[in-house]
Amino acid sequence: MARDPSSRTRAPSVHPTAHVHPAARLADGVSIGPYAVVEADVVIGAGTLVGPHSVLHDGVTLGCDNRLAAHVVLGGRPQDRAYRGERTRVSIGDENVFSEFASVDRATGEGGETTIGNGTYIMSCVKVSHNCRIGDGVVVVSGSQIAGRVQIDEHAFIGGVSGVHQFVHVGRLVMVAGLSGVRQDVPPYLMVAGFSARAIGLNTVGLKRAGVAPADRLALRRVFKLFFQSGLSLEAAVRAAEEPTEASEPVQQFLTFVRASRERKRGMVRWQPETAS
Repeated sequence: MARDPSSRTRAPSVHPTAHVHPAARLADGVSIGPYAVVEADVVIGAGTLVGPHSVLHDGVTLGCDNRLAAHVVLGGRPQDRAYRGERTRVSIGDENVFSEFASVDRATGEGGETTIGNGTYIMSCVKVSHNCRIGDGVVVVSGSQIAGRVQIDEHAFIGGVSGVHQFVHVGRLVMVAGLSGVRQDVPPYLMVAGFSARAIGLNTVGLKRAGVAPADRLALRRVFKLFFQSGLSLEAAVRAAEEPTEASEPVQQFLTFVRASRERKRGMVRWQPETAS
């Protein structure tokens, strides 16, 4: 995101029609657009722009150089029957983009947080629900819905009008195709697709763009075949992939994710073979 060098030196700018609580903390270069609402317990970092009609509820902390388009809502009440009015927060890093009508709910559970890292791109009409953890560089395309307590690791891509089920963990550099329903954990580096999403391959384009070495990409292809195309049980695939020839760092990240997934609620996505039309 292009940064205006002078944004850190200008005093905050608040449109006359906006409502900013006197207790809210606005750093230098913050701009609050027409009819926006900023409640008391809000912290906004330097150079952040808040668009028209956006609402920042109590408990929101925004880092520097974020961009909020019109009608963005951050820190709304979690859509969770377990919520009883306890004090919770939304914590957002630097240089994120929130497009029109995007929303991020605060957490459920005393002292809980919904967190978003740095450099994410949250497109229009996206919902990020309570207690989610969204890593650096994640892209969530328009119309997608992220349920409560989801974790999405760095540089994952969630295609348009997709849904991610509560408690699901999506690994780093995962590519989720548009119109997908992600109901199980997705290990790093995969591509998944479908109403009940299944693995369809490695995210080879994403791996190349991220600078993953050719030898590591080859090792990941071998591991993909072991887990999704060999017919081995999950335990047998883990043992086979632990051989010294598969000791690359991305493979180790993949295996660490798979081992942890066995202890989580949702299980792991499986292979979707091609079917004759």
